[in-house]
Amino acid sequence: MNQKAYTGGCACGAVRYEIAGEPIFQNECQCRDCQKKSGTGHGSYLAFARSGVKHRGHVTLWDMVADSGKVKTRAFCPTCGSPVFLTFPANSGVFVVHAGSLDDPGRYKPQVVTYAVRGHAWDFLDPALPKVERMPAM
Repeated sequence: MNQKAYTGGCACGAVRYEIAGEPIFQNECQCRDCQKKSGTGHGSYLAFARSGVKHRGHVTLWDMVADSGKVKTRAFCPTCGSPVFLTFPANSGVFVVHAGSLDDPGRYKPQVVTYAVRGHAWDFLDPALPKVERMPAM
């Protein structure tokens, strides 16, 4: 049985993606970068195998060094500013989308809280989710 593709994009519709296959990892991340990017206590993400991804539209890219010490590239819409996806030069086989960018955000099912060591008491996440201090290897 073929699963329905994951689709989404930015707020204005200029950037769109379609992803065949199921996520390989879904997480709430409490690292400082995700806090600053989201303007709140965490970011919510779905990671996929890059091979199933199609995307269109112009994005602005920003390379930064993550808490792990590795470079990650954030892609956002230059028109509306919405963060849409992330890629990792050291792991080009992974494509990560922001849960809020999904057309159906209800498909997001977080498995773990990463960088819990950076979490704040006011950032209430599902207490049933396992918490790890850093990012596990993918």
